[in-house]
Amino acid sequence: MDEKETPKLKRELKSRHVTMIAIGGAIGTGLFLGSGSAIKAAGPAIILSYLVVGIITFFMMRALGELILADKSHRSFLDAIKKYLGPRVEFVTGWLYWACWLSLAMADLTATGIYLRYWFPNLPQWVGPLIIIVLLMLINMVNVGLFGELESWFSMIKVIAIVALVLTGVILLLFHSKVDGNTVSLTNLVSHGGFFPKGIWGFFMSFQMVVFAFVGIEIVGLTAGETANPEKDIPKAINTLPIRIGLFYIGSMLAIMSIYPWDHVKASSSPFVQVFSAIGVLGAAGILNFVVLTAAISATNSCIFSTSRSLYSLARNGHAPKFLSKLTKKAIPNNALIFSSLILLIVVILNYIMPASIFELVSTVSTINFIIVWLMIMCAHLVYRRKNKEVKSDFQMPGFPFTSYLTIIFYLGILVILLFIPATKIPVIISLIFAGILYLLFGLIDKAKANKENS
Repeated sequence: MDEKETPKLKRELKSRHVTMIAIGGAIGTGLFLGSGSAIKAAGPAIILSYLVVGIITFFMMRALGELILADKSHRSFLDAIKKYLGPRVEFVTGWLYWACWLSLAMADLTATGIYLRYWFPNLPQWVGPLIIIVLLMLINMVNVGLFGELESWFSMIKVIAIVALVLTGVILLLFHSKVDGNTVSLTNLVSHGGFFPKGIWGFFMSFQMVVFAFVGIEIVGLTAGETANPEKDIPKAINTLPIRIGLFYIGSMLAIMSIYPWDHVKASSSPFVQVFSAIGVLGAAGILNFVVLTAAISATNSCIFSTSRSLYSLARNGHAPKFLSKLTKKAIPNNALIFSSLILLIVVILNYIMPASIFELVSTVSTINFIIVWLMIMCAHLVYRRKNKEVKSDFQMPGFPFTSYLTIIFYLGILVILLFIPATKIPVIISLIFAGILYLLFGLIDKAKANKENS
């Protein structure tokens, strides 16, 4: 069967879908629930942390976009990694990425069971995750356009919540309002111990928390094969990243710490709930519960999409069982989709058996693996530019090669910092060992294939 006859993924994702998928990948429960502990750890300096990490993430995404658009035959960033770093690295990166999303989905699925019990106290905790997995699996089996539509609405809910917080902060700031006895003012950013109340080391330590907030943003690199107009839509989604970072992360942090001095923010609860409750919004906790439930479902939806596409790509290149590369008449990799969904079901069941500490360990390992995947994307981009010195594309990495090396050094620096934090030292070691096992496993599989062909 020649290339023209080979079944391929259909390009049914519209510009709006790609943009909202990118937004959905950039914001999640880490912002809505975890930002309180981040503020406590670094103080107002967390704003600068988000700015720095946002810029680095933008460079990584520009490298990713250039890689994908350089060759229209690339259906995802895994194809580019195979071409420029070799099949062994593609094998390691692909399976790492698959494990990354499954681990994150495990965290979010468990969270959905907890969130649903806010309204339904007697609902068994396993019911919510089970219903969500089955429902999202069936939706993803219809067509990729429905996935894009669903993810667009999920992302819109998160965006509305953030915009509401930022606008609330602006209004309170303009009227010099008082909230819980505190005057809303930008001076709150520096009047309680300065901008760096935890010192420079506290500032550097905050990077690992901020980087965690961005995991999943590279999912745009898996939509290339199913985007109607990748040359237009992917650059648009990536180039608007700085605006989203400014509004969603920096804007929300500025609003929160202008309303509350950083040392008044409670790490044990969501800053969003604290703000909306303090100004008298009825049912603030219930509203945020709906938002974080949506964010958790969105992450699971992205997981089912990304794991099925990465499995499909691996199988198509001979790095996973062949049956996972089969497409339906609607060009959906259903076998890969069902396989990943079944794994999710097992993970949910195991989660109720394992202690919470083990669960948190797996989630941290997942995030570290995302950093390794980003490093592989950057390395592939470096090799691509070395082999193609006369690049004529309109979508290029700005400031190359300085920005590329800066991004790689930054991510390596984060891994080094994580080695010095007791809570993350073991997950870093586990992640590196897991990557090493995959690297060796490829050699064993490759050798077995060679022996089979020679026999």
